[in-house]
Amino acid sequence: MSITAILAIDEGTTGTRAGWVTGDGTVHDVEYRHLIVTSPRSGVVEQDANEILDRTVEVCRAAIARAAEANATIEAVSMATQRSTAVLWDTETGRALVPAMVWQDSRYADELATMGESWDQKLVASVGRPAGVRSPYLWAAHHLRETSDVSAAYREGRLGFGTIETWLLWSLTAERSYVATATNATSAGAYILADHAYELGWIEALGFPTDLLPDLRQDAEMLGHTDAGKLGISVPVLAAVGDQHAGTVGLGSLSSGQAMCVHGTGSFVDLVTGGSLPAKTGLYPGTLTLTGWRRHHTSVYAVETFTATTGSALDWLCNTLGWFESAGAISKMAATVDGSNGVIFVPALTGIRTPMVEPNARASLSGLSMASTMPEVAYAVLEGIAHSVASSVEANAEVAGIAVTEIAVGGGMSVSDPLIQMQADLTGIPMRRLESSQTASLRGAAFLAGADGLLWNSLPEAVQSLGPSDLFEPRFGESERLDRRAHWKARIANELALAKHA
Repeated sequence: MSITAILAIDEGTTGTRAGWVTGDGTVHDVEYRHLIVTSPRSGVVEQDANEILDRTVEVCRAAIARAAEANATIEAVSMATQRSTAVLWDTETGRALVPAMVWQDSRYADELATMGESWDQKLVASVGRPAGVRSPYLWAAHHLRETSDVSAAYREGRLGFGTIETWLLWSLTAERSYVATATNATSAGAYILADHAYELGWIEALGFPTDLLPDLRQDAEMLGHTDAGKLGISVPVLAAVGDQHAGTVGLGSLSSGQAMCVHGTGSFVDLVTGGSLPAKTGLYPGTLTLTGWRRHHTSVYAVETFTATTGSALDWLCNTLGWFESAGAISKMAATVDGSNGVIFVPALTGIRTPMVEPNARASLSGLSMASTMPEVAYAVLEGIAHSVASSVEANAEVAGIAVTEIAVGGGMSVSDPLIQMQADLTGIPMRRLESSQTASLRGAAFLAGADGLLWNSLPEAVQSLGPSDLFEPRFGESERLDRRAHWKARIANELALAKHA
């Protein structure tokens, strides 16, 4: 008897994955391919969009083949994607014309800061965030002026533009769907939250031609059919959602007050606020109001604060500096000591976002002495990430004006018991970790695609398929927690002061 399944894609920053999801919420036979991220100069972070597409096709074909071996029938496709990473491509050749600008990029931070002086108040009210440090539209506008291949393609009517979901949907559908979905458009910084529309005045001010804008669509709806020539099957694409939002759904955080923390390249904390916009949008520039997901022509809202370089900081410590064998080795070392013995690690390789946005801040390792050991450094690395998460949780709760009732954790680093225990200790909130937390984005995308009768009748019904979870209870008393948090905040204040005088 054939098993009904949904092919789920998770195109992240450092890798792309695909697996097939069944009605019990299980993600089967996950295929993975690593992706290269480059930083040719300070503030510039890029990827090869052609590699992203090629590796995504590879994992999809491999997952589809393994589903066939298991007698599973793929009935639909869903995808979760990294957000705000922008692509410009030639619609005749189907290949990218320039390196993609990754969401960690800050090359136009100064230009955006200048524009923000007159735009920030309006943007915060309409799109839930200030001008920020990165804009796909401004990046594209620069290429239109400065890159001959891009300007020629535009003049000749063969230029495509979009974030990763637009690039993949156009590339993988028979209809060449040229669309942007709500969660991804939100992250690109020019989406009117209350109206499901583009903030055209801001886009025009950035110098971007509005005739290049993809059509706006919901995160969960019919988005086209897969091109059988590309993937070997022709089935509907029923969801395309930003990866953190897919993780929120996949971890079961559907209601106001529920939060999730997903660790990937960066560490993101999203707090669901429900059908109402948060009470204090704009209180902190680095805490963003966004569409949590949109389906049935209704938006669920959330607030989000993130630390851009946490998983990537571990990669840097292991692969660039060679201090540790692997991220797992860092966790094992940290578990052998009771603390860092005064060593502090600030994971700000591309700047700080809370309590203020400062792209010029840098990572630091301080408090070292002749007595410091590698296990203590390992502990400090994880504790720095946990402190960053705690700062994100505090900012989210204040902006939303609601208490955080629970935090579900997922992503690669969530397998680290020491890290998740530190998060519970420093937030004072229990952490819930599902056995399958590492596949939350894949599962959440499938939930959104399949919750209208294909595999489940509703999102709450889909979430009921989640298995048991581990619970990490806080160990610190309130006094010790507040003391440690005050010490961390003082350290961040020092880093911000140093950045201003750099």
